[in-house]
Amino acid sequence: MAKKKKVAKKKKAAKRKRAPKLWTKAEVNLLRKLFPTNPTSKIAAKLRRKTDTVKKKASRMGLRKSKRYMRSLGRK
Repeated sequence: MAKKKKVAKKKKAAKRKRAPKLWTKAEVNLLRKLFPTNPTSKIAAKLRRKTDTVKKKASRMGLRKSKRYMRSLGRK
């Protein structure tokens, strides 16, 4: 008598794309206030968002680091 082998079917986990977390007015205002003079990583931590996300949002808003802040980092 031949034994039947159980074939385990691997269920492919459906990869769901998460809807992007929308920015609240308070977050946008905080980003506008903090971005020019603070490290992006600290801003991201405060907003509980990824650093890359904060960089992209700041770029889309046309925000830049202040000259004074950049000089403090040793950059022109």
